[in-house]
Amino acid sequence: MAWTMGHGCAWREGRGHLGRLVLLKRRAGWRNSACMHHQARHNRKATRAVNVGGVVIGGGAPVRVQSMTNTDTADVDATVEQVIALAEAGSELVRITVDRAEAAAAVPHIRERLLARGCEVPLIGDFHYIGHILLRDHPACAEALDKYRINPGNVGFGHKQDRNFAAIIDIALKHEKPVRIGANWGSLDQALLNELMEENGRREEPKDAREVMHEALVQSCLRSAARAEALGMAREHIILSAKVSEVPDLIAVYRMLSAAGDYALHLGLTEAGMGDAGVIASTAGLAVLLQEGIGDTIRVSITPEPGAPRTREVMVAQQILQALGLRAFMPDVIACPGCGRTTSTRFQELARTVSDFLARKTPEWRRQYPGFEELQVAVMGCIVNGPGESKHADVGISLPGTGEQPAAPVFVDGKKVATLRGEDLDAQFLQLLEDYVARRWGAAAGNAGQQG
Repeated sequence: MAWTMGHGCAWREGRGHLGRLVLLKRRAGWRNSACMHHQARHNRKATRAVNVGGVVIGGGAPVRVQSMTNTDTADVDATVEQVIALAEAGSELVRITVDRAEAAAAVPHIRERLLARGCEVPLIGDFHYIGHILLRDHPACAEALDKYRINPGNVGFGHKQDRNFAAIIDIALKHEKPVRIGANWGSLDQALLNELMEENGRREEPKDAREVMHEALVQSCLRSAARAEALGMAREHIILSAKVSEVPDLIAVYRMLSAAGDYALHLGLTEAGMGDAGVIASTAGLAVLLQEGIGDTIRVSITPEPGAPRTREVMVAQQILQALGLRAFMPDVIACPGCGRTTSTRFQELARTVSDFLARKTPEWRRQYPGFEELQVAVMGCIVNGPGESKHADVGISLPGTGEQPAAPVFVDGKKVATLRGEDLDAQFLQLLEDYVARRWGAAAGNAGQQG
């Protein structure tokens, strides 16, 4: 079965340098990125496939990128613009807050506006406390959404919890919508936590309180999922998540959740933080789990800098998946970090030129050359590692370091094909890149067209 790369709006030109300067070394034998991607996909945990508005999560589908708006959903114009921006940046699903009647009433209008502008990205409704009321009173909202997120910790309290949860599941069944049962340690079901704490206190060797909290999160998800199934919902309509804010807790909880069943899993820290700290925390947690084959869709919950676009969380999520070899969104530009042998900034300037060139070409090449996103380009700065690293990329160039001859050998598919010199070296190398992409992926696209 073939899986599509996305289901949102058209890709926007200049959407960021995902073809970033990756300051790392590729091991010998890893030049073929397609093999890396196959190996990473092959090791993933088998889960149920859940169809969310045409985007499949789990069941062997690519790990999906999703995001969430921070607009007031009742503000239709602002929400539409942000959803489109997130979809164009590469978010394959977008979650919106549905917290009151005005927001619920706005949802069908948001969907209509999006469709009118050619944006079909699936919309997920985020419900807390009164989701059962909003979905009941606003059936057009229930129909316009592609999935409902339910928090078992605040869907209701006491005897109302089961009743309210059942009401949401009934509406989801009526409209044939999947749900995400998303537990969160900031709103954990206190009755369940107290129950497990009391059980733990009776043990001869009690667990640490943090371990009990982990168990409570997992049990909250599993018990709610079992309840949904008992009400008639198929497991193929259920996604689970158990979000925390600390990386070690995230890893521990999702390992437990993954081992407990074959539900599709949504990964993410509930609050990762701002700036580099948020990016690093998200990467540290998600990378461990994804490398173990755990996770079917991810969201990077970084706090945006004041005035910064919401789309950065999408870029970071894509970069995590691409670095792990799970997805390819844009070509990698691999560059050495520089040292005393590279006192000139020449290789840095060329690396930036190549990265900018690929970013500009990506919208066009994505249409013309399917699969080109797996391209790896190396721009190296001296003779020590330059030729070797260049051979491991699809296309690589080794610029001269301090005191070396003013010549730059170019390698294609591991073989030296040219030596570039002169002031127009940049243009020569970019032309080589363009020719390589057309030759390698243009032929594949042509064969696919003939077979179709």
